[in-house]
Amino acid sequence: MNSLSFDFQPDVRPLAARLRPLTLADYVGQQHLLGPGTPLKRAIESGKVTSLILWGPPGTGKTTLAELIAAHADACLAKISAVTAGVKEIRDEIAAAKARLYSHQQRTLLFVDEVHRFNKSQQDAFLPHIEDGTIIFIGATTENPSFSLNNALLSRARVCILKKIEASELQKVLQRALSDVELGLGALQLQLDDEAAQFLLMLADGDARKLLNLLELASEAVQSEGSKHISAALLKQLVPRQLPGFDNQGDMFYDLISAFHKSVRGSSADGALYWYCRILEGGGDPLYVARRLLAIASEDIGNADPRALTIALDAWDTYSRVGPAEGERAIAQAAIYLALAPKSNAVYSAFNQMRTLVQQQPAYEVPLHLRNAPTKLLKEMGHGESYRYAHNEAGAYAAGERYLPAELAGQQFYQPSDRGLEKQLQEKIKYLQMLDEQARLQGKSRD
Repeated sequence: MNSLSFDFQPDVRPLAARLRPLTLADYVGQQHLLGPGTPLKRAIESGKVTSLILWGPPGTGKTTLAELIAAHADACLAKISAVTAGVKEIRDEIAAAKARLYSHQQRTLLFVDEVHRFNKSQQDAFLPHIEDGTIIFIGATTENPSFSLNNALLSRARVCILKKIEASELQKVLQRALSDVELGLGALQLQLDDEAAQFLLMLADGDARKLLNLLELASEAVQSEGSKHISAALLKQLVPRQLPGFDNQGDMFYDLISAFHKSVRGSSADGALYWYCRILEGGGDPLYVARRLLAIASEDIGNADPRALTIALDAWDTYSRVGPAEGERAIAQAAIYLALAPKSNAVYSAFNQMRTLVQQQPAYEVPLHLRNAPTKLLKEMGHGESYRYAHNEAGAYAAGERYLPAELAGQQFYQPSDRGLEKQLQEKIKYLQMLDEQARLQGKSRD
């Protein structure tokens, strides 16, 4: 009788899953949180971690850190994803956590991935169970928790910011993947030259999971060719077009838009062009940039160069008429023009100041001489009386006339800069003020 034989199946999990660290010593990166003597590391090692929000880019170790915390706390790890879960799944996990706590005296660490996708009521569902100790709550998010999470939840959890993994740390992950015979690719004896290694690290862009996925993809490609050498040329074939980091309407989206706006405001044509192209290559909407240029034209340039507003509008119109191929370039042209245009926020400041004043002060009466007088009765009431028609005055300016309410007389809100066209406007205002002063001295001023 033949003896029974068993075929042991190889580990078919993705390389990134196989190499997930099982101890804090193996955890890569985030030394600002987990370096020697840091409060979080001491708390994890003592098994006394409180609820946390882990905020950081993909592939920086949020899930792994939650697993390590659960292991050190001797807690049952329960995972839910806000992408697929709802209130029912939350209730089920809470019920299971209560059963463990009261029946087996075991705590539960509830890890919620993409927690920012939960709405307010779903987030609120965790609060009482965090407070009474039913669960240790750890939420993972790629979005700024200040904007995406309730204040009530934030007040009950410490926010830990995870950063992109440094290239030197990613190099350790790469070396382990290539040398580990049991869990990694060591048995394949792959060869990776320096150029390919550096290109792979650049492609990973601080994301350990992405690094390992690309390496695994490359290893499968060379194996199919009967080779052991992974070259930069092969990697370029596998990833022919590397999209820069971008998350439409997410934190990075607004960071890129902010960098673009500040580059134009700061008169950096190259900076404006770089961030604009980053937005385009990431799949952003060119018309969003066009709309931002219109805002920049009035906020940061104003009357220092009024043509900026027209040029920004023309770029938008060009895109709408001819489409992306030519329209994207027109927006780039406008961005460069606005970046190099003279800058002034005088209009922006004056408008905001006057708007605030109107909101906070009484609704002053319109002076009688400025009121409309379409009827005989209104004329008899003094509407329009002694109004001076500017076109009948020398230089089309009624020196000494008053156009603000009496309560605001003598105040100047628009303060043009000495840049671009506003320098001429500044000189014009000074000249008109001189005429007003002469009229006052001659007793011709309304004030």
